[in-house]
Amino acid sequence: MPVHVPILLVDGHNLLWRAAFGFPAEIRSRDKTRDLTAVFGFFALLRVAIRDELPAAPEVVVVFDGEHGAAERQRADEQYKANRELDDGARKALEAIPEVQRGLDLYSLHWIEIDQAEADDVIATLVNHARSHNRATWIFSTDRDYYQLLDSNVRVLNTAMHPGKRHIGPDEVHARYQVWPRQWPCFCALKGDPADNIPGVRGIGATTAARLLAGGLTLGDLPASGRLTGAKGSLIEEQWDQVLAWRELVLMRTDLPLPLTPTGDASVELPKPAEVIDKLELW
Repeated sequence: MPVHVPILLVDGHNLLWRAAFGFPAEIRSRDKTRDLTAVFGFFALLRVAIRDELPAAPEVVVVFDGEHGAAERQRADEQYKANRELDDGARKALEAIPEVQRGLDLYSLHWIEIDQAEADDVIATLVNHARSHNRATWIFSTDRDYYQLLDSNVRVLNTAMHPGKRHIGPDEVHARYQVWPRQWPCFCALKGDPADNIPGVRGIGATTAARLLAGGLTLGDLPASGRLTGAKGSLIEEQWDQVLAWRELVLMRTDLPLPLTPTGDASVELPKPAEVIDKLELW
């Protein structure tokens, strides 16, 4: 497998939400009856990210959440992602998925959707595969939970950030949060993660969580560290089992069976999004 071809792992739902709700203009069919913003925006954002942000043409793999992907974590904690309501706006984005997947097929871009798996676990498994082949890896997402996967060869690409801050590696994570990627699940378990409806320990914010984990400590190191002192230390000790359970919710799996494996070859260049829409016969 050629090691010089980078791989771009796209968080499909994350990008689709950005396209549906953050695209600068509404795109409609010529008869004005259909809103095409989500599909148009998805391919526009993907094309621009590849063209402007990556040093070489990548192999692209888009990963979508399975319909029942969160079920296992919700069985462990019924509050997990319970804050995500399926309103009309969310349905609009979800209804665009089949067209997006059809568009990916038209240009031979691989995509994965496993019914019982969340996209982050699939992406983590693909990162593990890429690591074994020493491939430069980019994760295209605004979801900070991917920070746990970062190393010298794995970066997050977040084009919602300002230019110059879009490439995120271990040093960038540490500079902002004072923790390293391997500490991220412990950090979130202590401070909470509103995006996934994980409350964290009351009174423990990001600064305190980082201070407790300073020096590379993980949750397993804290009981013997002498740092669980005062009222906040007592709160953590009282909720210790729950904190460990929250860490497990954040921790990504890297061992999922995959329906396909990367080829090592660069994907074809995407045309302008208007051409994709035209090829899909959606105008």
